[in-house]
Amino acid sequence: MKVLMLHGVNHNMFGKRDPKQYGTITLDEINASLQQLGQELGTQVECYQTNHEGDMCERIHQAYFDKVDAVLINAGAWTHYSYAIRDALAVLTCPIVELHMSNIHAREEFRHKSVFAEIVKGQICGFGADSYLLALRAGVSAAHGQG
Repeated sequence: MKVLMLHGVNHNMFGKRDPKQYGTITLDEINASLQQLGQELGTQVECYQTNHEGDMCERIHQAYFDKVDAVLINAGAWTHYSYAIRDALAVLTCPIVELHMSNIHAREEFRHKSVFAEIVKGQICGFGADSYLLALRAGVSAAHGQG
């Protein structure tokens, strides 16, 4: 089984950016946790991060051709306005799990809306770095037809 983890804009700055919302964990530490859990679940996890919207769309397109079994996405601010990423995700035929470290519904009003909500299997938010691990479990379960 192959799962693709997509990290969005500014996530390369985890550990430095707004520790109140995101803690002090780094992106490398998050990816290592995903890799470890992936091994336990018998799943290959590939992690990808970019600050460029077009590059994110291209990677999503490649996921379609690679026939990944599930996609996890924390698109950051793009969640709230990127119809380009939404349309790229809509091409996928595998389960998509949207995730956020913070509870986007308890933050600024503009963060309450996800343009991905209508096309994803589900959304996990508010559990800090554990949101990633919960999303991986949900994605694997959905890919197995159990979620």
